[in-house]
Amino acid sequence: MASSSKLQKSTSARAAREAGAARSSGRLGSWDLVRLAGEGQLASVYQARPAGGPVDQPASYAVKVLRGQWQDDSHGLAILAREAQVGRTVVHPHLIPILAAHLTEPPYFLVMPFLAGRSLAEHLPAQVSLELPLAFWFARQVAEALEALHRAGWMHCDVKPSNIFISPAGHVTLIDLGFARHVRESRSAADRPVLGTISYIAPEMLYSALGGDFKSDVYSLGVTLFEMLTGRLPFDGEDIAELALQHRQELPGDLRSLVPHLPTRAARLVNQMLAKEPLRRPPPHDVIERLTALEIETFAERFDNKI
Repeated sequence: MASSSKLQKSTSARAAREAGAARSSGRLGSWDLVRLAGEGQLASVYQARPAGGPVDQPASYAVKVLRGQWQDDSHGLAILAREAQVGRTVVHPHLIPILAAHLTEPPYFLVMPFLAGRSLAEHLPAQVSLELPLAFWFARQVAEALEALHRAGWMHCDVKPSNIFISPAGHVTLIDLGFARHVRESRSAADRPVLGTISYIAPEMLYSALGGDFKSDVYSLGVTLFEMLTGRLPFDGEDIAELALQHRQELPGDLRSLVPHLPTRAARLVNQMLAKEPLRRPPPHDVIERLTALEIETFAERFDNKI
């Protein structure tokens, strides 16, 4: 057993070194890595182009590489594999597609289109709200991605501003599918970390043994829409326990007092999306129809500022 353990550690260490060497030399498999585009706890994302092509060829792909410390961790690999599974089977204009996956041996990575723009989280500095038509437009596009996922039997399970990517033209892409859960599963392929995401999580995801359903994504989108409209979150507990209790028991702030010019039916929609009981929340197709009507109603308020 000791010999087997040493061999496994040696193999993992060698894979991590090889991955690091490949990235430092700008080549990973059949991809030339042009620059580091982003880095998270689990993975690093590189802007890339197919290997061997002209150096002036646009780097229009993103390679998401599992970081070295996760290369021999089944949890990290499960998250990457789930993202590949969902992103290669559910196709929609507002959902990130996975074009290729290397998951049989380290270094593990995914390939997807490179998205120009920035996340919704970067659009939402503290205490700054969005123009009404922009908020409705962004939320409607996310709802369309969720409807596509739900029709295929998937929950996203991690809807939040940092996972909503917005192009310079305003096109929204829902990203990070690694915590998606199929309706037939009791939980996601990898246990979902609560830290950092609890501000957007539906109460049943925290308290129910069933772990939520499609309406849980609607709740998370409702929290996100509330933040877009007001510049603040509906709940602001000082610690995880207090925040979880607020999601379960307290009502969000009165939207009409926070945003006096907000149409009454917009406030009603957000309140319904944030209902404590999942059955009281509207389904994505209803959310899409109502947000579309609100986009039209408030279109005259839209300015020509850059996204």
